[in-house]
Formats: sequence, C-alpha cells, structure tokens
Amino acid sequence: MSSKRTLKEILDSEYVEDADEDMVDEKHGEVDEDDDDDAAAAAAAQDVVDPNLCIECKDMQTEILCKDCEEQFCVVCFDMIHRGGKRKEHEYLKVNQLENNQSSNGQAVSPQGVSSAMMEPTSAARTETANVSDNATAQNNETLSSKTSIEDSALKFLQKNIQYIPIRLTHEERHLLRLLEAALEVSEYTDRVDILSYKSKTKRIVAQLKEICSILCGLTIASDLKIGKKLLEMKNFEDNAAWFQDVFEIGRRYKIMNPDKMKSTYGKLCYMVMDSRLSEIEEYMGFHLFKPIKNVHEYVESKDSNALKMFEDKMILYATMQISPVGKSRSTIDKLIRQKEKAIEMIASKYSSNNKLSKDDIRQLLYSIGDFNAYTNINRKPILRMLERLQLFKEPEIEARYSLGIQYGKGGARLTHNHDRQWHYVQQSLTLWSVIQRDMIKLWYIADQDLFNGSSYRLTSTGQGLNRVKPCPQLYKTMHTVLHECRNKCDTWVGSSVVHLGDDAVPNALFFLDKYTQVPSILIPFDQVLMKINDLVANDQMMLTYINDIYGSVDDLKLIILSEFFTHAFDGSGADNFYMSGSCIDGRLTSAWNHTNQISKKNYYNIFLMTGFTSFNGEGF
Repeated sequence: MSSKRTLKEILDSEYVEDADEDMVDEKHGEVDEDDDDDAAAAAAAQDVVDPNLCIECKDMQTEILCKDCEEQFCVVCFDMIHRGGKRKEHEYLKVNQLENNQSSNGQAVSPQGVSSAMMEPTSAARTETANVSDNATAQNNETLSSKTSIEDSALKFLQKNIQYIPIRLTHEERHLLRLLEAALEVSEYTDRVDILSYKSKTKRIVAQLKEICSILCGLTIASDLKIGKKLLEMKNFEDNAAWFQDVFEIGRRYKIMNPDKMKSTYGKLCYMVMDSRLSEIEEYMGFHLFKPIKNVHEYVESKDSNALKMFEDKMILYATMQISPVGKSRSTIDKLIRQKEKAIEMIASKYSSNNKLSKDDIRQLLYSIGDFNAYTNINRKPILRMLERLQLFKEPEIEARYSLGIQYGKGGARLTHNHDRQWHYVQQSLTLWSVIQRDMIKLWYIADQDLFNGSSYRLTSTGQGLNRVKPCPQLYKTMHTVLHECRNKCDTWVGSSVVHLGDDAVPNALFFLDKYTQVPSILIPFDQVLMKINDLVANDQMMLTYINDIYGSVDDLKLIILSEFFTHAFDGSGADNFYMSGSCIDGRLTSAWNHTNQISKKNYYNIFLMTGFTSFNGEGF
C-alpha cells in the first residue's frame, strides 16, 4: 500500500491500488495475474497527452511513434501493421513517454507531438540533446520492459484459466435455457426425493427424472414444432439422451457466470444430475444427465488445435479487456469500445479457418473471456478496496478513535481480540475471500466434478434440515492450496484454519458454491454506500449539515461504517451455538452474514437507504 495516499483519497477513491494483492510474491514468485490483465488493458487504453489521432484508423489517439516509418499509431493499429515482415523489426517509442521526457528537460513539445523528436538539433545543443535522448531512450526501454512483463504475466494467467472459462450461451442455447427454467419451476424433485420414506428411493428418483424429461419434451414441442417432432420420433428418453444432457449442461454453464440467477431452481437441477449418475439409476434409465461444462480450451482444441496460438498473442489482452466507465467521458468510452472491437476483429481474421473455426466462433470465445474478466473484477475489486481501507486502521490517530478490539459476550462477539489481533484477523479473512474470488471459476469447475462424479451420498439431518452429505476430495485439496497461499501472504494467522467440506457445516460442493458466491453480495453494497456518500452531500447542503451534526463529518461517517464492519462482521458469531466461535474458514463468512442481518439496527442505516441500498441478496443497488 502506497503511504502517499491520504485518508480522503482512500475513502473517496473508486480505484484500488494493486500492491497488496498483485505484486510478485517474493516468497513464492507467484503473481496474481488477473489484475495484471487489468493493468495491461489500462496501459493500452490510457489517455495520451498528444491530441493527434492514429494515422491508420484516424480514430484513436496516438500512443506509439514508429521511428522507421516516422508515423504515429494507436497500439492496435501498430501491432496489426508491424506483426510481420521487415516492419516487425522497426524501432518505436511511446509518444507520451517521449513528450514527458522532453518536457521534464525543458524542451518544447511541438503541436504535432513527434516532429520535434525527429528534428536535428543545432550544433551548439547537439551534446546536450544527445544526453537527453540517451536518458529518454533508457527510461522508455525500462517502461516497455515493465509493460512486456505485465503482458506476459497476463497471458500466463489467461492460458492457465481458459480450461475453466465457460463459453457464453448462443441465442439457440438461451431458448433451451428458458425451457429448462420453466420445467424446473414446476418440478417438486427435492420434495419428493429427499425425504424419509419407506418407499424405494430408486423408484422415486426414476419417476421424478422421467417426469422432468416429459415436461421438457412437452415444452419443446409447444415452442418449436420442428425440434419437437424429432423428439417424438424417438419413443424412448434414452434415444434423446444427448439432447437432455445438452439442456442440463446449458443450465449449469449459465449459472457459473450468473450466480444471482436460478436461485430457487439450481439446487434441483444439480440433484437431478447427481442422482442420474448413480449406478442403479443410470442402469434403470439407460442414460444420465451429466455432460462436462463446455469451456474455451476444449472447444478450440476440438475445432482447430492450431488456433490455440491465439492465446499466446498479446493482442488478445486488448480484445478481452474490461472497459470501466469510472472517470471517463462518454466519448472516451466509445473510443475504447471501438478499439476493443477492432482488436477482436483482428484476432478473428488472423486465427479463423473456413472449415474449422469461423470468425463468429472466435468472437464468441473472446466475448466469453471478456465475461470472465468482467466477472472477476466486479466481484474482487470491492474486496481489494476494503483491504486498502483496512490499512487506515493501522494509523495511531484512527486506531485511538476507532478501535477494532472485541470481547467475548459483548455485542454478540464470540472471540476476544485486541485491536492489532483483530486487524490481522480481518486482513487474512479479506485476503482469503479475494483469492477465492480470483479463482472462483476454477473452484466452480472443480466443485462440478466432485458433485457429479457418480459416488454415493448420505441423507443426513445437519441441523438445517435433511441435506445430502457428500465428500469433495478435489475441492478440499484445492481449498488447502488457496489457504496456503493466503497464509503466506499474511504476516500472522489468527483463528482456526479448518476447511469444512462434506460435513454438517458444508454438506457438499453445492453448499460451498452457494456460500462463496455470496461474498460479493455482502461486500458490494458496503463498497457502494461508501463511494456514494460523497454524491449524497455534493449538492445538498442540508444533508451535509445533518451528517456533520450526527456523525462529525463525512470522513467520520465512513470510518464509523468501516469500523463497525471490520469489528462485528468478523467477531466469530458464525457458529451454530454461543459456546463455539466461528473462526474457521467458513465461519468467518457466516459472521459477516450475521452483521448484515443487523444492519437495520445501526444508526447509519438511513444513510444506506439514501444511497440506494435495498438488500444484501444480490440486488442491493
């Protein structure tokens, strides 16, 4: 964390510094490359000083000067024109870096931005200019080297994750998704299967699976007679096994990138697929409903393995970058969108093949990767901002006014921590959530395998009703790897490091996914409230007076909200009873939920409402 940022800058900023999470870990040499991807994208999209436009597209601002061509380009056009032949060896400079170097050495920058760099200096100033040029070149080479390192890290992260990134649904697949959702809404699968009964469970499962298949067929016939006719021609469900597997895979793939959807139906979908893979059920039905999630890597490899080279092309970083509207004008956003679309077209043209992988296929793949980047950033950035705000409570003057210390039995706390110990406890909890959100798509993919591996489960009363308790060996191993990374990032470890999976606390992988997809639902509303308080008082003097009278100042209000969150959202109140403390990995999240349930009793709840807050159920704003 940079020590140069002031209290007001940290509290008011919508940006977040990546030093805490995204620097190279000296202990392990690891990089959190997903935010490095953001850095590379930002470097490509930054507003340059020179007002001239790219000579090729005549739309984007100049970013690179080719010394051999003596022309100015945006980064996309430069890469496209200089990707092969003799032009690949051309030397180039970043125009804004060159201008900054000239300005810092007292040189005037010409209106054209580059002509002065190409002019021959006078004999009297030749020596001085040569020295300045050498310094500028050295600094520029260092900048380019740093950028190259960031891009390499981003590409490495992308190559590591393409085997988990689900492909965005097509128009036809979305139609089937609607049919599946309608069928699941009317199904009473879990009410009929997950009960204690003397009747054969196998017969109950088979009857319910046949019922859902019949409903799907009926809805398909009603919506599309052509497809429905094909289903009718095949008398047995077994003959349509591939179609049923496709439909259920579409539902699972959609849920991964849209965790706030299918809240009441996804559990039924998973349990249907889980039961269909049981040996006795599969033998009776003649087929199962499981199909691996269609991901980017497998799709490209099945179509054209040569096209995998596109994931080594740095242009893919520009084609899949997230364009944040924060701090940008409408015209700037439009230009960045056009630049991104141009990069997409370049990738599609370069790696498409008429008989194997079409341009539309590649566009779909790039949009899927873009969805992954946006999903990860939206869910993770609020956590990183909270970690940055947590740093404020290390300052003595703030610590004296807003202590984070908790005491067992006071305010619902189940733990006793002084300020420093609680600070570390909160830091490691937020760090853990940050890493989990970074790897959430990978964890979902692994949980999917554990959930539908065909092994049996036991129906047990866990204290929260009858639930399916099923081991999660692969997910358990991956979570311990995540936990090991977090422990090495933190100076000390406070509390329990137990990971609950396949027990009464987290019965199966579906419960794990449900727990950690709720982290953004908790953090995003708090993050949004803190950032919208300034807008609340910007044009309302009466509101500013009210906040000053009740809370002291706008900054004090933010610190009160933060101190309450860091104190009571991590006080160990996530256990099943008062005699235990929820300091385990999963109990920390339950403690945060307890705090959100008490938010309406806080004296700053009216501020939440005035900033647009409604709830913590994923629809908070």
